[in-house]
Amino acid sequence: MIKEKIYNLNNISMTVGSFAVEAMLYEVACYPSPGLVSPISQGAHKDMNYYTFIDSIMALNKYFPLFVQEGLGDGSYKKVFSSIRNIGIEAEKEMFRKTKGINTHKGMLFLMGISCAAVGKTIYEKKSFEDIKSIIQEMTEGIVRQELSTLSTKKELSNGEKLYLKYETKGIRGEVEEGIPIVFDFALDFYRQAQDLSINDRLLHTLIGIMQTCDDTTILHRHSPEVLEEVKEKAKEIIKLGGMTTDLGRKKIKTLDGEFITKNISPGGSADLLGITVFFHLVYNYMKNLYL
Repeated sequence: MIKEKIYNLNNISMTVGSFAVEAMLYEVACYPSPGLVSPISQGAHKDMNYYTFIDSIMALNKYFPLFVQEGLGDGSYKKVFSSIRNIGIEAEKEMFRKTKGINTHKGMLFLMGISCAAVGKTIYEKKSFEDIKSIIQEMTEGIVRQELSTLSTKKELSNGEKLYLKYETKGIRGEVEEGIPIVFDFALDFYRQAQDLSINDRLLHTLIGIMQTCDDTTILHRHSPEVLEEVKEKAKEIIKLGGMTTDLGRKKIKTLDGEFITKNISPGGSADLLGITVFFHLVYNYMKNLYL
């Protein structure tokens, strides 16, 4: 009985961990993703390409089941979050070793690690998919206040921390503390509604949908709040035109890709949220049959 239980937990962690890898591969595979790395373009990036992303994903591959495993136990939500951050530090180091110092997935790793652990915890407690958002909120409660309120005394700041001091944007910490609302309150349904499109077009359509409202810190870091608002407005215009469901929308997305490359605009934060959307879509389908 104990062996069977251990096997089941291992099976869950490996399965959910594989969804993370699949989602990240899906995200980098779609084209033309405006300003982003894809199999046939470096986008607005000079230091990385499709193969850099593949190397990075494979370096992180073994850590996703570990994040899930931290949730598959009796530890409190806060203890789980503390544990996965330690795992995340090691995962990040391995990513940088593999990519020779290039930051391909730092933001994605943070989001995906929390997501994997929250799924593990949800399954362990036999809760529903709809409970995942609140579990993420409980895991990360207070992170903005704890980590961003004392930055004036910190010597070395990350890009996200610099943006908080400059614009008071809460960035990725604020997103997880709110339970990743762009994904749970919008992107998942938007992705499901586009199921009649090809996989590539469905991914692109969802990416543009996310870009409409995402306070993308990658854009903010490279440019300004004004450029970020311009990107949001252009995404809204494309979705009004039908996005990847119409010829005009598709044409606009292709044009936007060229424009973003020329202007050095990369919606990396939106790309991360696209990956998280695909991950939770896979988890949703998996959990539907898990308790039968």
